[in-house]
Amino acid sequence: MHPGILAANDPDKAAYILTGSGQVVTRRELNDRSNQGAQLFHSLGLRRGDHVALCMENNVHFHQICWAAHRAGLYYTTISTRLSTPELAYIIDDCDAKVFITSQELAETTTNVPTSCPKLIANYSVNGTLDGYESWEEAIAAQPAEPLAEEFEGAPMLYSSGTTGRPKGVKHPLSGAPLGELPPLALAIQILYGATEDSIYLSPAPLYHSAPLGFTMNFLRTGATVVIMEKFDALDALQQIEKHKITHSQWVPTMFVRMMKLPEEDRARFDVSSLEVVIHAAAPCPVPVKEAMIQWWGPVINEYYAGTEGNGFVMINSEDWLTHKGSVGKPTTAKLHILDDEMNPVPTGEVGGIYFESDAHYEYHKAPEKTADAKSPQGYTTLGDVGYVDEEGYLYLTDRKSFMIISGGVNIYPQETENCLITHPKVTDCAVIGVPNEDFGEEVKAVVQPADMADAGPELEQELINYCQEQISNIKCPRSIDFLEELPRHPTGKLYKRLLKDSYWGKKDSRIV
Repeated sequence: MHPGILAANDPDKAAYILTGSGQVVTRRELNDRSNQGAQLFHSLGLRRGDHVALCMENNVHFHQICWAAHRAGLYYTTISTRLSTPELAYIIDDCDAKVFITSQELAETTTNVPTSCPKLIANYSVNGTLDGYESWEEAIAAQPAEPLAEEFEGAPMLYSSGTTGRPKGVKHPLSGAPLGELPPLALAIQILYGATEDSIYLSPAPLYHSAPLGFTMNFLRTGATVVIMEKFDALDALQQIEKHKITHSQWVPTMFVRMMKLPEEDRARFDVSSLEVVIHAAAPCPVPVKEAMIQWWGPVINEYYAGTEGNGFVMINSEDWLTHKGSVGKPTTAKLHILDDEMNPVPTGEVGGIYFESDAHYEYHKAPEKTADAKSPQGYTTLGDVGYVDEEGYLYLTDRKSFMIISGGVNIYPQETENCLITHPKVTDCAVIGVPNEDFGEEVKAVVQPADMADAGPELEQELINYCQEQISNIKCPRSIDFLEELPRHPTGKLYKRLLKDSYWGKKDSRIV
């Protein structure tokens, strides 16, 4: 299944709909535009295994560009619109992109990318032109809408934040298969979640994220209609479920929280009975929130635990969750191992590092040391999380070795924020951690040892927050800063970050919200 086959079968069926603008893209239009994009990439000399990158808001062009790269057998990297220009340029350069596509709406961030990334051979913008960019729409209009002579399966290569402060690209080998051979996720959504051509899928999140990109691309492959929200709004999400009779959707817990906080009369007036499968991931859902969502929407909520690495997949449905509250489920595609710090298995019920034993092949692009760090001596791989398995084999997450912060479903590694803060002349030492936040699960908190404790207070706090906002994206900046005369460090210099985190989380069973 791919746009060419689907367009031949039912060309006028809606492939996807944008809720804000009301734009409808048919199967024929998706097929034609993605063919033209693939032809453009080919005309530029790009061949199977080459790389393109795009950074844009949810818009009508997003999937057309991804499918153009995919059917040309290319890697495509979708980049967060919330990054600063240097952060954006780093990813474009690191992934070896030859072509970069953005939108006129992101001019402030992307204007300097062409001069910052000398390896690029072409730059395009949609919805208007920018200095240093050609019009994407005009460029593909000059190309034929016929498929390339040879079409191969491409693949996304997405970046996650790195513990050293630099993002790391998760690269899977291309299958080499001709276009149309379904990838594992497409098979999973059909087998596990019952996706068919009659399904109507709602995507409420930014498409550049791993799960929204993967789910929308593969629901499109099944022939389903995908409904895309340009921006999430709790009330509008309920309206879209009723309006389009949504059958499938994928969320993060923060969205559940926002919907639960709507007035009861607003929540009650929308018909959500069309929902067959509701999927959530990216961060564990607070137990009371999930209980309330199941009571409201029924036992249609499914959770999974996995990563862009694709090394394992753990899932749980509503019925099993209600008897194993807090669990993320049982593995479906890999064998699960819980190991201690010496890489030895721990007894059932004891906490340790979570590792998967699977046939998945991936690497962190240009970072062999990070690839090696994610493996145990037995060859198992980890996403860096900590947890335990009960006697029935259900997995529970309790912490993150890497101290990664998940705020509103977005992964934030603290090292980059720490690297920024420590350069401020009034900062002697600092640590950045995730602390509980009722709406977002976690928020970024900095604990700073000032050069002069007499400076500690609201004015220095705001000065340091502003300093961060000038250099890194806002989502990585601390929401608040506390001051200590000295941070808890071992004589060797090792920071006891766990002691800091414990002081904010208390005696909770889990330090993940």
